[in-house]
Amino acid sequence: MADWIGETFTSTAGWDLLEDLVSIDNRMAGSPGEEEALELTRDALADAGARDARIESFDVQGWTRGDSHVAVDGDRVADAAHECIALPRSPDGTASGELVDLGYGLPEDFEQDVEGKVVMVSSTVPDHADRFIHRREKYFYAVENGAAAFVFKNHVEGQLPPTGSVGSEASPIGGIPAVGVSAETGARLLREYEGEEATVAVDCEAPDAESGNAVAELGPDTEEYVILSSHVDAHDIAEGAMDNGAGTATIVEVANALAAREDDLDTRVKLIAYGAEEVGLVGSSVEADRADHDAIKAIVNVDSNVFGRTLKLDYHDFDELKAAADRLSERFDHPVAGDHELVPHSDHWPFVQDGVPGYMVSGETDEEGRGWGHTHADTLDKLEPRNLREQAILLTSLVVDLAGGDVTTEPRDPDAIAAQLEAEDKAEGMKITGDWPF
Repeated sequence: MADWIGETFTSTAGWDLLEDLVSIDNRMAGSPGEEEALELTRDALADAGARDARIESFDVQGWTRGDSHVAVDGDRVADAAHECIALPRSPDGTASGELVDLGYGLPEDFEQDVEGKVVMVSSTVPDHADRFIHRREKYFYAVENGAAAFVFKNHVEGQLPPTGSVGSEASPIGGIPAVGVSAETGARLLREYEGEEATVAVDCEAPDAESGNAVAELGPDTEEYVILSSHVDAHDIAEGAMDNGAGTATIVEVANALAAREDDLDTRVKLIAYGAEEVGLVGSSVEADRADHDAIKAIVNVDSNVFGRTLKLDYHDFDELKAAADRLSERFDHPVAGDHELVPHSDHWPFVQDGVPGYMVSGETDEEGRGWGHTHADTLDKLEPRNLREQAILLTSLVVDLAGGDVTTEPRDPDAIAAQLEAEDKAEGMKITGDWPF
């Protein structure tokens, strides 16, 4: 009965795929590298024994970077790759204005006059903040208040400029030039040039492109199904090992274990590795638009998990998902973290916002923000095969549990989801970024 545990803990299938994914130079949405990653993942799912492994393609707004810099008095003061990079979906062009420091970029920090100015904000929030303010929310505050350009300063030391998309579903390309700068470069810019006129220059292209979702299935051919998902795309500046090569490697490892336990599945399991997550949850939104939400029993979405040994299962106030997580921890006498709060990011969200039961699966960390994520330092050396294998064992057991005929899940009313977002003070940011679906 426990043979599958030993086989999973000694398997190399997931880690082998992870090594293949991080060896691709660029997995940016719509790039040839993302296409290669989708093909590798599809093939790995087929090799695991999943049936009908395929890629379902869709159109996406492409974006490719050139050189970017910040200049003062015509002299480039931040232009090296380790100092300054364009934020994906920034528009091409230059903008100039007085360089001002808006600190953490909280909503109240934008109450001062920023019209025509180059605003710099931190990538984190202070301890006293009620909630985490996402990069895109800070960017949209800058656009809404008439800023000329946006400079996103990393709070993590090490000459690591942060990246991250600034577009929206309605307007894939943002309104003002946007760059990320390292903590050290940001400190130097403010020390030497705050209050002076600065120019932010972004060189990029935004061609039409194609992305896709790698899809396969295991278990009986039931109408009802459980989704096990991840995303294969990554930002073009790094290996994307943690975010989210790790998640994709994990679902492939789980697929191998589930294939060995297929007789234990009472419900079909649909395996999906999404494309274009990093530029607005595009792949999962395409899938959510196509799917019959009433047929989805539960979603187990894995995103940025292996860097922390303890698995975190955010269950979005679905009672049966919390109960399943508790059963998992008891079954293995193993710590499993989790929270009831809504996580309106990653590929579970296009479903959960409509009331579909879903987990956001990640790795527990004490750090606020992404840490090494979305920087050049998201590399394979920071991950351990042990963590991937342990988490794959736990998630295999969780999926088998959820797929059991004696387990039922109930959807939530979308109005209750909306009310919870309001209560958790997350609605304001989603409304300004155009992500409010209610």
